[in-house]
Amino acid sequence: MRTVSVVIPCYRSRDSLPPLLESLAQTLAETASAYEVILVNDGSPDDTWAIILGLAQTYPFVRGINLMRNYGQHNALLCGIRAARFDLIVTMDDDLQHPPSEIIHLLAKLDEGYDVVYGTPEHEQHGILRDLASQITKFALQSSMGVGIARKVGAFRAFRTELRDAFAHYRSPWVSIDVLLTWATTKFAAVSVRHDQRRYGASGYTFGKLVRHALNMITGFSTLPLQIASLLGFGLALFGILVLIYVVGRALLFGIVVPGFAFLASIIAIFSGAQLFALGIIGEYLARIHFRSMERPVYTIRQTTDLPEFDHDAT
Repeated sequence: MRTVSVVIPCYRSRDSLPPLLESLAQTLAETASAYEVILVNDGSPDDTWAIILGLAQTYPFVRGINLMRNYGQHNALLCGIRAARFDLIVTMDDDLQHPPSEIIHLLAKLDEGYDVVYGTPEHEQHGILRDLASQITKFALQSSMGVGIARKVGAFRAFRTELRDAFAHYRSPWVSIDVLLTWATTKFAAVSVRHDQRRYGASGYTFGKLVRHALNMITGFSTLPLQIASLLGFGLALFGILVLIYVVGRALLFGIVVPGFAFLASIIAIFSGAQLFALGIIGEYLARIHFRSMERPVYTIRQTTDLPEFDHDAT
């Protein structure tokens, strides 16, 4: 029978964790011969870590990791994934929007020979701006992942633990679990799952944060922006050549000089804007190289509940 590690990044989740673990305990007992739940406290300002400590006393399969500060959802996930001990890993949110009972559908799809399976919500429970930001993020994932399943990705996923070997030495502070999984396999699938309304608190993913996350994914894992800048430069250069031919041609053939300071100023503005746009994109890539050279840690662990075999150094 299968063995399962469930990894859950936790942030301001003191109220949602007890009912979530109660439901997980029942589901995992029915679907796995051995299992664990790894709760990674991502620098929560409330007493989430105290709740995790209490849950670890109540449920022997609960393992807690307390990070030094808030590193972000994907960084916390990477920490938990590296600590997982069993053959299959399931990741999910801490807000009860991902029903634990739906895990069985992800695992059943994995049994068909896939390496990664996403749980796609039947009906999204977000507002207009959040949906728009999610679409921008999925477009960025499509660019970064290069696989057709990118539009169906989400935080509710199951995959084979052996895939983490492909990114075992990943050190960049910008993390996208979905992109990293593409480094190991192309066998992706998605299944429709129930998506409940959030019961406690509010989502930490605002419109602005999602857009920034999308930009980080595009510039951190793809050369698409550089290609766009190159195409834009080529297009504007071609436009400039056509304008030059037009101006010189009229002057030679008809003796007419194209008048107007506004015309000249607009051409200069277009080319200047394109140059600044290209320089900005190059600057984003240089900034990532700079931070990578600083060897900024992906995460740093402050405390664990019971992980004596796990390397506590930041990786």
